[in-house]
Amino acid sequence: MTTAERWTQTVRQQLGLGRLLPLGGAHDGAWISERAAEAVLRRAAEEMRGVRLGGLRIALTDPEDTHEAAVPPPPSALPPGPLRVTADFATTASEPLPATAERLRALLATAATERLGLTVTDVDLRVTALLDEDAQPAPVRQPEPARAAEPGSPDEERIAAVALAVPGVIRMTGTLGGLGRAVHIEERQDEAALPHRHVRVEIAVRADHRAVDVAREVRKKVAQASADHPTVAVLITAVG
Repeated sequence: MTTAERWTQTVRQQLGLGRLLPLGGAHDGAWISERAAEAVLRRAAEEMRGVRLGGLRIALTDPEDTHEAAVPPPPSALPPGPLRVTADFATTASEPLPATAERLRALLATAATERLGLTVTDVDLRVTALLDEDAQPAPVRQPEPARAAEPGSPDEERIAAVALAVPGVIRMTGTLGGLGRAVHIEERQDEAALPHRHVRVEIAVRADHRAVDVAREVRKKVAQASADHPTVAVLITAVG
């Protein structure tokens, strides 16, 4: 593969992530790709017979109702704040549509909160079609983010090892920022503060662990393992 082809593939992968959504609150320093979160919500919706999700998006409920993150966020990430899920769905006529919509709304909100740790305050649904009674749910394709390249320095290798040792972490991934790197280390100079290092770690997590809890533990362990206690941000790009 040529250099141009590699960069083209990288750009496509980054665009495929969708929005980078805040996990937890302003002090959690964690984000998840919209694509990864969407796959979890779609798998949850499969639990409802006679319902098939169409388009689904997750965005800030109110761009004015946000908070400054306690650590530098990943490039283009949304700031911490309440989120809205917007989805289309098709369903059978086995029960009144408002009742089906209410059950689906509750299911999606619960999955977002309990399986991931997203602060979802609104779920807007729209019925787009009626299905036959024996309709089967559409299969959910689990996103497969780019696997991380080999660490570029001893520091990156050590941080990756610490992150991988946290329960719930499946592997390091390398989609955001190019070059396939899972660990990004940079020197930062903030106003009225001494220069310090900032670390961003990109991971995939297990579906049977709550995503935000895994991210919090990764942040804690990475900061503790470094003598200078850098600020740490975590980006989850796959759950499964």
